[in-house]
Amino acid sequence: MNTLSFVFVSLQRIHTDRDSTSTNLAKELAKRHKVLYINAPIDMRTYYSGKSDSYIKEHIRLIRSQSKDNYLRQTSANMWVLNPQTIIDSINWIPHTGIFSLLNRRNNKRLAKEFKKVLKSIGFKQFILINDKDIYRSFYLKELLNPLLYVYLDRDYIVGMKYWKRHGAKLEPKLIEKSDLVLCNSPGFTDRAKPFNSNSYYIGNGCNVELFDINKYPECPEDLKRLKDRPIVGYVGALLAMRLDIDLIVYLAVSRPMWNFVLVGSEDDAFANSQLHKLTNVYFLGKKDTKQVPAYIKYFDVCINPQAINEITNENYPLKIDEYLAMGRPTVATQTHVMKQVFSPVVKLASNQEDFLNEIEASLNENDSDRVQERVELARSHSWEKITENVLRVILKHLNNGKNPIGSSAFS
Repeated sequence: MNTLSFVFVSLQRIHTDRDSTSTNLAKELAKRHKVLYINAPIDMRTYYSGKSDSYIKEHIRLIRSQSKDNYLRQTSANMWVLNPQTIIDSINWIPHTGIFSLLNRRNNKRLAKEFKKVLKSIGFKQFILINDKDIYRSFYLKELLNPLLYVYLDRDYIVGMKYWKRHGAKLEPKLIEKSDLVLCNSPGFTDRAKPFNSNSYYIGNGCNVELFDINKYPECPEDLKRLKDRPIVGYVGALLAMRLDIDLIVYLAVSRPMWNFVLVGSEDDAFANSQLHKLTNVYFLGKKDTKQVPAYIKYFDVCINPQAINEITNENYPLKIDEYLAMGRPTVATQTHVMKQVFSPVVKLASNQEDFLNEIEASLNENDSDRVQERVELARSHSWEKITENVLRVILKHLNNGKNPIGSSAFS
């Protein structure tokens, strides 16, 4: 079997307490192919500000140690992880996209110089470069690194966020256009990309079915055990007002004071200062490591995803839905395009507050074994193994159409 080489550049770091599309694809590909995963580089503002999470602080510590042995680590037989030592300029404050692009190209050149040395040291001569939403720092890497294929992974609508609006809204269409392939994790993102690049494909999104296994986790977490009354209506994920409807959660909790509403995740300021903290039946349990999350989901009576409807959320694929379903839990969510297209057979969808409340109530009585199995089967059909097969199938098709000598045995 032939082995391919993949290089990932991403906004998301690998081997942290949070998984993403790119980290899971990289780990799955590394079972049969070689993978270099490049963690996001550090910019000047981050380097000197001290306002970082523990993973970024460790990256900065490695840079300051000046020990080259620490930057590149082989974490498994086929996986290497690079913490770039190049510190790039902080340039997002520049108002003019043309000037920003000139300085951004300089940042890209500095990073590419380091990446080339690393690629040579691990023997990556021909490789497929997968860019996971790194619009700025990887914008010119196709030209600078000359990969076998340059693949853009479109899995979130980040240009709707403040940091990305100024330049990202202008640059992302250009990045999509010049990519060899665009792989999208929602049908809506695929439709959005196709006018800029006809080689845009829907690959779906995945779930770690080994971690989210309904047959595991016999012990209820201690902070849930304290909630003796039932039912427990639960949400797991970042608590961000731009993505979640706080008013909807307040309405649900006020309407059913006898229910426990459990929110697992870190809060933004809007949540921290919301009316939810004044309600005695709402419990904030804080952020949990990914490995702890399945145990919480297993002991929820109903799982919810009370999304706000906006340009960021409407086409976004909520990975947590697969995680809820993999644990067999009844699930109620705000109706979006993705929810209707992908999950409507097994997830109850609501378009207003009253419907959401009624669907939760109905779900409390719909947990027979057949329904549980139906949920689990849908989630398992979205396993990372299957999603990776979709990715490889598209790449193989593109390489063969381009008369590349790589044969199908590379993906068997």
